[in-house]
Amino acid sequence: KGAALPAGSSLRLTAPVGARVTETPLADAGGFQGSVTADGTSGSYTYVRDSASGSWKDGGYPFVLTVDERAVPGTRLPGCAVVLTDAGGARRASGSCAVTVGMPGPTLTEPAGGTFVSGAGRLAGTSYPGARVSVFDAAEHKVCAGVARIDGTWSCTPDTPLPAGANRLHASAAFNGVSAVGEDVDFTVTAQEPDAAH
Repeated sequence: KGAALPAGSSLRLTAPVGARVTETPLADAGGFQGSVTADGTSGSYTYVRDSASGSWKDGGYPFVLTVDERAVPGTRLPGCAVVLTDAGGARRASGSCAVTVGMPGPTLTEPAGGTFVSGAGRLAGTSYPGARVSVFDAAEHKVCAGVARIDGTWSCTPDTPLPAGANRLHASAAFNGVSAVGEDVDFTVTAQEPDAAH
């Protein structure tokens, strides 16, 4: 809000304790240039294009942060701060924020991509321990679900056999209020041959 700020103005995000800024994805796009401090304590965008409409209004400014691998998904890390300054470095706006620890996407490793399988075999993969993992087909129908064990492995067996032919599945995991989706896995289900008469 407020007066449009011209080229040279900048938005800085200071990471909370337990996190560090690692990337400014908007960098060099839309007239903004991004930078991250060497220690990752903060990242910033600087507006580098002069225009009649100015900068910052009604925009989204993404920052990528990383946390310790032992951080529990869903945990909120307070102490994040954002400051908007003009070209002379004078503060024009500021605010606080919090970072919610995300979760790595689950993997679906069984069946492996590009393989041929038969019947409604076991599906398996890895996820954050304790996460509820659901497997969905290409039409977003739930195939089966399970819970990741303490070692991070999970498995489930479809209630209904997967259809013969090309199949595409992906796993989705939820834990402590956060969720993550894994990559699609393509494989082929071979038609079951009828038992030979004896």
